[in-house]
Amino acid sequence: MSRFYRIYRIHELLRSAKKPVPMRRFMEELEASRNTITRDFEYLRDSLGAPIEYCREENGHHYEPEAPVFELPGFWMNPAELYALLACEYLLENVQPGLITNRLAPLRTRIRDLLGESGHDAETISERIRIQPIQTRSAEHQIFDPVAEATLAGKCLTFHYLSRSTGTDKLRTVHPQRLVHYRSNWYLLAICDEANALRLFSLDRMSAPSVSADPSKKALKDDLDAFAGSGFGIFGGAATQIAHLKFTEHAARWVAEEIWHEEQKSEWQGGSYHLHVPYSDERELVMEILRYGPDVEVVAPESLRREVVTRVRRMAEIY
Repeated sequence: MSRFYRIYRIHELLRSAKKPVPMRRFMEELEASRNTITRDFEYLRDSLGAPIEYCREENGHHYEPEAPVFELPGFWMNPAELYALLACEYLLENVQPGLITNRLAPLRTRIRDLLGESGHDAETISERIRIQPIQTRSAEHQIFDPVAEATLAGKCLTFHYLSRSTGTDKLRTVHPQRLVHYRSNWYLLAICDEANALRLFSLDRMSAPSVSADPSKKALKDDLDAFAGSGFGIFGGAATQIAHLKFTEHAARWVAEEIWHEEQKSEWQGGSYHLHVPYSDERELVMEILRYGPDVEVVAPESLRREVVTRVRRMAEIY
């Protein structure tokens, strides 16, 4: 066991003990000799200022009861916690490469230094953890930073927005409510002045964002949750219909383990898996259905079934 971890465990034992801890327990818990633990006590006392004292009556060590509460100075975590934090940093950076590199660099350096002291190799994190983003649309930090600033500070935001559906570029003034990361892409949920309603904006379609000094309007949490989570997919709005999907036994090996929506319902009928999913906008749901090809059938509603049939026929005409 490394010295780094021993110091951490000694502190935990002393801090949580209701009475002096005998040397025998330290030796058993830390799997170290008496001399090693004595040197660790000296380091805690002399270098870190820990108020450790020996209680002759109970033949054990404890923190002085009258001394101020002692905590390990600086950024002190056990190796498992450091690994978890370093893994989180890696995950965050891969959510959108470049957005937070500079801000996290000092923290990453400190974590790696501490892991080095603990006898662990921090490089295994980057070697053995891989995230493969697919269909990612880049949000440059010149866009992400002011959008995040306005969202967190509760300020209005102005930007040009190039709509994919219409191809038009409009100047928008919005009241940011939430930043949403969905399927490797960033979206801003905001109250749009033009629509006077909640709208979702993809960050990769924004340009020239500007944070206003004016405070933004606040939407009710229930309204935000209803818009962003009541129906399937990222396209918002309260759910108005329930999709009934019938999957083959083969496809069910995957689908039965998936959560398409928190309010979904499912059951097995014969050899088929039936999934019921609430939705408002069918666009993303249709794409998801088509992904399973002949292994899924839309049972209801009829409007969704017709849309899938139309798409399949258009595909057949191509081939």
